[in-house]
Amino acid sequence: MTTSRPTTTLWRPTGPVELGLVRELEWRAWPPRLPEQPIFYPVLDEDYAIRIARDWNVKHDGAGFVTRFEVDAEFLRRYPVRQAGGSTILELWVPAEELGEFNAHIVGTIEVVHEFRPVDRNIG
Repeated sequence: MTTSRPTTTLWRPTGPVELGLVRELEWRAWPPRLPEQPIFYPVLDEDYAIRIARDWNVKHDGAGFVTRFEVDAEFLRRYPVRQAGGSTILELWVPAEELGEFNAHIVGTIEVVHEFRPVDRNIG
C-alpha cells in the first residue's frame, strides 16, 4: 500500500516573463534565478501573493499572476518561515543554488489561480 506524503501549499506572485518560463517547464518547476536574484521567495498566504501580483507585478511587468503549488512538507522544514512584515506576510527563502532540489519536491503541477491586468481608468 502506498501512502502519499503530506504537502504544503505555497503561492508565488509572478509576472508574464517568469510565467512563460514555468509554462516551458511544463508547469512542474521554477526557472533558475537570474544573477541578481539570489533567493527564490514563495509565500505562505494567498492574500499576500495577490497583493504583490496586483500592486507590484502589474505596475512593473504589465500583468501579475498568482500561482499555487504543493511541495513535500517534510522537505520544506529546512527553510524557516520568514516574516516580511505583518503577521500574514510570510515567505520561504530558498537559495538560488537549491532551486533544482526544491523543484524536485514539487508535488503535481504549478497552476495559475489569479490574473491581474492594468485597469484603464479613462474608460467610462
